[in-house]
Amino acid sequence: MIPFNKPFLTGKETDYIVDAVNSGHISGNGVFTKKCHNFFQEKYEFHKVLLTTSCTDALEMCALLIDIKPGDEVIVPSYTFVSTALAFVRQGAKVIFADSSVNHPNLDVDKLESLITKKTRAIVPVHYASMAVDMDKVMALADKYNIFVIEDAAQAINTFYKGKPLGGIGHLGAFSFHETKNIISGEGGLLIINDEKLAERAEIIWEKGTNRASFFRGEVNKYGWVDTGSSFLPSEITAAFLYAQLEKMDMIQRKRTYIWNLYYNGLLHLSEQGKIKLPIVPEYSTNNGHMFYILCKSLEERKNLIFYLKERGILSVFHYLSLHKSEFYNNIYEGEELPMSDYYTDHLLRLPFYFELKDNEINRIIKHIIDFFD
Repeated sequence: MIPFNKPFLTGKETDYIVDAVNSGHISGNGVFTKKCHNFFQEKYEFHKVLLTTSCTDALEMCALLIDIKPGDEVIVPSYTFVSTALAFVRQGAKVIFADSSVNHPNLDVDKLESLITKKTRAIVPVHYASMAVDMDKVMALADKYNIFVIEDAAQAINTFYKGKPLGGIGHLGAFSFHETKNIISGEGGLLIINDEKLAERAEIIWEKGTNRASFFRGEVNKYGWVDTGSSFLPSEITAAFLYAQLEKMDMIQRKRTYIWNLYYNGLLHLSEQGKIKLPIVPEYSTNNGHMFYILCKSLEERKNLIFYLKERGILSVFHYLSLHKSEFYNNIYEGEELPMSDYYTDHLLRLPFYFELKDNEINRIIKHIIDFFD
């Protein structure tokens, strides 16, 4: 069986974990946490970053940082993972779901303005499959209506929009290091703070609502409870694993881009015949090779293709289900139909994608997909 995903180890992860244990400090915010923070701040020139235990936690910190309260509205794409919406729902926000665009699962930025009201506090663009949302348009709306932009860049590490790193354009951003992502730590995430006015409070929220970090830097002579917060920081064991991955980021990204191009070129003929649709990379976006998907013509065709590939030892999966039609939100959803979100829900199929996927395995997958449509 060719699995859908397989975590890749660079070889240094366990060495660094041993170093962390031997240091005598395996709780959060130690040497390896600082190494990871420095990596992101130096490589991408983010104002401030904080490791978190997950991308979900990073998004929940965003909701706390911008003081989301019951009755506030937050615009979120319907075609996304539940965490994108849940982080704000937990604070009492009303989620306003946005539809996807015709050409890409990303939200349709040309329809965003119609969703903005006096209660709108934030827009949360998701850079699906690492492809950038048109951030110039999003930021222009944010400036016009004085609302926050929080980039859900869970899949978009080391991807750029017009030369700017994703996660570093909005007021806040979030990465994921879940084992299905390009750079992994099992579970893990990163909060990116681009608005310097939010930086000091972010650190307090990160440290359980205390000014503990300031105390250890010698900025205050004692620390205590000063704000809301939670235990959002990961252990040094997680940070040590992550740092080994970050050291090999360029190598990992090159290989994943290579795999993406093999899939694209191998399936291009089917696309030209009109049998499937392939991903579109916007001209303003780079591509980090996070995933490869195809679009089938119908839900039934996709189901049959999944079964066909599984019979031949290949595991492929569909992806998100429209959140506005979820069991949790369906009964309280008051918006319009979102046909493009539902289209991607029913038509998008993700193919196996991981660092150690071999050329002959990719060619085998491509051959069976071609055979299916022939």
